[in-house]
Amino acid sequence: MVSVSKLTLDDKEIIFRENESSYIPIDSKHRLENPGKIPLTDIEVQKGKYLGVDDIIRFEDDYERKLKG
Repeated sequence: MVSVSKLTLDDKEIIFRENESSYIPIDSKHRLENPGKIPLTDIEVQKGKYLGVDDIIRFEDDYERKLKG
């Protein structure tokens, strides 16, 4: 059985399998999901001069974290 991730990037949905990746441009609205039943480990790599997380704008949040914006 192969594990998959689903990336919603602006208005496109992209399915990823093991060992696949994607680039998410600055200011793109995006969401990463596990549509399957196998637990996943995803690795996020940031690059640039600023690598903080305090600039995240949440449009929706299934985990009831504070929405900003």
